[in-house]
Amino acid sequence: MSQVLDTPPPTTAPTAAVPADDDRVALAARHGLAVSGARPTLPQYVRELWARRHFIAAFSTAKLTAQYSQAKLGQVWQVMTPLLNAAVYYLIFGVLLQTKKGVPDYVPFLVTGVFIWTFTQSSILAGTRAISGNLGLVRALHFPRASLPISFCLQQLQQLMFSMAALAVILLVFGVPVAASWLLAIPALVLQFTFNAGVSMIMARVGAKTPDIAQLMPFVLRTWMYVSGVMWSIDHLLSRHDGLPSWVGPVLQLNPAAIYIDLMRFALIDSFQAGQLPPHVWLIATGWALLAGVGGFIYFWKAEETYGRG
Repeated sequence: MSQVLDTPPPTTAPTAAVPADDDRVALAARHGLAVSGARPTLPQYVRELWARRHFIAAFSTAKLTAQYSQAKLGQVWQVMTPLLNAAVYYLIFGVLLQTKKGVPDYVPFLVTGVFIWTFTQSSILAGTRAISGNLGLVRALHFPRASLPISFCLQQLQQLMFSMAALAVILLVFGVPVAASWLLAIPALVLQFTFNAGVSMIMARVGAKTPDIAQLMPFVLRTWMYVSGVMWSIDHLLSRHDGLPSWVGPVLQLNPAAIYIDLMRFALIDSFQAGQLPPHVWLIATGWALLAGVGGFIYFWKAEETYGRG
């Protein structure tokens, strides 16, 4: 005979009510908690970046020192590399293609263009890999990510200072006298650095999402160099070719790379006259610097919380 037992229905322990999203936010705020890796406000981001200024300077100096540490000539290559580039361009463009015709002081003209262009080119190339090439640092430490592209631009500026010392010697050897206008090189370099840093931050965000862009940039920059008057005079070209389309002249003259190159030529080379510059050149140079610098900084900041993830 079987016995049937009535089993009481199972009882469930009471569970705590799950707080709503608003309650969670209030609870986190009450205990001083914040979202991990959240993007700070723009003013706060600027303050954090300023607080890391010593890190930015030290990081750029360390990268510059280590750049040629394995070479026997060491830091001499910081000057030799742009000088060798200038020598190659002189042979190909100045001698073979005769772009030096009608350009006074062509060697100082060419070397100035090569040095100033190299500053922009190297800054943008380094900025493109600033995040994607330093993922270990980005993922390991918490700091404003804009520190990286800015530090790379500062590294290139430091390298340019070595080149400028060599450029001063070249100017004197080729009979270009020291003049008060050389002081104009300082504001020109400040504007160019601001422009370079802004473009580098734009490319750093693009390169962080699409690392393959780093393989494309050398071709883009090479094309940009050829239309920036590095090896030839834009003013001389426009005066000799009246049949060019009307839009070519303004595009070539308002090209930011050409603007900064010609500003430096105007500052350092006495035969390069103000008439060879586009109208309102300082205003244009400032506009490019502000547009790229401020716009690039905000564009980079908007993706701050995404760098190093995925």
